[in-house]
Amino acid sequence: MADECCDVGKIVTAFLLNTSRLPPWPSQRDVEAAAWCAVIAGMHPPHHEEADVIPLTTGSVAEFYIEPMLPHVGDIDVMYHLNTQLAIPRGHPPPTQLPAEFHNYVQVFEIIDSHLPGYVYLPLRYLMSKSSDENDGDGKYKFIMYDDGYYLTLKYVKGSDVHGPAAFKLHDNSEISLLSVDFVSCVRCLTWPLQAADWQTRHTNYGWPDSATLDRVVSNGCDVVRVAHRQCRQHEWMGKHQWRLSFSRAEIVLINSWMPVQQITYHLLRVYVKTERLTETADSSGTATLSNYHIKTLMLWACELKPISWWTENLNLVSICVELLHTVSVWLTDTRCPHYFVDNCNLLDDSYNVGSVASKLMLVDEKYLSTWLMVNYLGQCAQLCPSYVVGYDYLMTSVPG
Repeated sequence: MADECCDVGKIVTAFLLNTSRLPPWPSQRDVEAAAWCAVIAGMHPPHHEEADVIPLTTGSVAEFYIEPMLPHVGDIDVMYHLNTQLAIPRGHPPPTQLPAEFHNYVQVFEIIDSHLPGYVYLPLRYLMSKSSDENDGDGKYKFIMYDDGYYLTLKYVKGSDVHGPAAFKLHDNSEISLLSVDFVSCVRCLTWPLQAADWQTRHTNYGWPDSATLDRVVSNGCDVVRVAHRQCRQHEWMGKHQWRLSFSRAEIVLINSWMPVQQITYHLLRVYVKTERLTETADSSGTATLSNYHIKTLMLWACELKPISWWTENLNLVSICVELLHTVSVWLTDTRCPHYFVDNCNLLDDSYNVGSVASKLMLVDEKYLSTWLMVNYLGQCAQLCPSYVVGYDYLMTSVPG
C-alpha cells in the first residue's frame, strides 16, 4: 500500500513540476495589478490634497514567479502610502535625507509598542521640511519636534467595504479588473523595525535566507498597516489607533527566493485549505480560524528549518504537504503559531475556532491527499486543458482504491 501511495505521489509530483512554469510574459493578473497601481497613484486622498499616493503590489501576484495550471490568485492586493508620512523606530532620530518620492513636508510618526507583540501605535514626533538653503546640500531635511499627544488613525472612505487592514475593496467585474482588489493603506518605514531586530541576526542551520537575500529584506524596511488586534477592536481608543507591523515587502523578497518546488508546495497548501474551506469562519460569530497567512508563516519556517535535501531528494510533493499539514495541526492544537519575524508574537490565541480543523489535518495521509489531488487538482486541470483529459482518465484508473 505504501508503494502504491508513493507511485501516485510521484505521478502528482511529475505533473505539477511539468505544468508549473515560468510565465513567458506578464499574466493578466500582473497587467491588472499594474493598472490599479497606476489608478491609485493618480489619486489624492481627502484632507491630503498635496500628498501623492505611492502604491505597491503585494500578496500572491507579487509573491509567485511560477504559473501553475490551476489559478492560484483570487484577488489583487495593493498597499499604498502617502509621501507626506513616514514612520521611524522608537528612539531613532528622523532622517536627514529621503527618497525622491517623498514630499517636501513630511510628518514623522514614532513606532511605539502596544501590549501585544507586533501591534503598535503611531504618535506624531517630528515635522520635517526640505531645506531650501544651498549650503545644507541637495535634498536634506530639517525637523522640529512635535509632542502634542496626537496619534495617527485612519479615516476610512465613507461607504467603503472595509475588512482586515484593507481600507477599501473593489469587487470583480469592474471596468479595469476581473478580480477583486484590496487596497491597504499603510505608513512607510524605511528602517528595519526594532521588533524584528533578532530576525536579521538569527542563526540558520541550512543557509536560508542567504546573506544577500537577508540584506535586501532588511534594506527594504517595513510598513505599518491600520488594523487593531482582535482583542482590541471594540475598545474605544485602541480600536481606532492600533496599527500592525507589516512585512509584505520582506515576504515578497523571501518567497521569490524559494526553489520552484517550494513555491509549488505553497501553492498546493493554499489550494487545499481553500478548497476544503478550512480558512472560512465556521459560524456568524466572527470566530477566527485558519488563514492563508498561517500557511505562509508555515512555509517561511519550513524553508528556514528544513535542509535542501528534504525538499529535493526522492522528491514527493504529496509527502511534503502531508508533513506540513501535520505541523499546522500541532500548531492549532497548541494554539501556537510563531510569527516568522517578530519574537513572542503568537498568530493564534484562544479566540480561534480550530479544534475541528486540527483534527482533520492530522488525519491527512499520503493515500488521502494523493487521491484528493488527483480528483480536485488534476481533475480541474483536465477541465481547463482538454489535451490532459485522456491522460487524466488513464491516471484515475490507476489510483488505488
